[in-house]
Amino acid sequence: MRRILCFLSSAALVFILLALSGCYSGTRPPRIGSAAPDFTVRDAERTVTLSQLKGQVVVLNFWATWCPPCIEEMPSLVQMQQRMKPRGVTVLAVSVDVDQDNYQRFLRDHNVNLLSVRDADQKSNALYGTFKFPETYVIDRGGIVRRKFIGPVDWTEPDVIEYLGKL
Repeated sequence: MRRILCFLSSAALVFILLALSGCYSGTRPPRIGSAAPDFTVRDAERTVTLSQLKGQVVVLNFWATWCPPCIEEMPSLVQMQQRMKPRGVTVLAVSVDVDQDNYQRFLRDHNVNLLSVRDADQKSNALYGTFKFPETYVIDRGGIVRRKFIGPVDWTEPDVIEYLGKL
């Protein structure tokens, strides 16, 4: 009987570990290969609707001024945008900052000349399940989510530029 209980305990442990590892287990992250959820964000400066960018490759970046990895990645996003804009690649940087003044100061002080909008209510990133920043989605010209990046990315890396250029 003791052997049976020990076997069952081991089997249960293996099952639990497999179930927990199944959270990712090499499968694609949610939304990859499906239509990007549309949203509209209005802030003091502009109104942006994601679907208005259909026909372009969109690098949808959720970020905040208080997020060190976001600050680290921002210069490469700006550089990539300058390089890839003629090829139909647009960065849409959605800030989740609550404070309008901090957001505007950051854009000015860091020369962020991207299509940026502030979503203080965090409704747009909630549609994507994003709660850690930065998180970025690459959306193809047809509006389909192709890649997801969690954490800072060097957007000037040759592999990244090549990937975006092929979309």
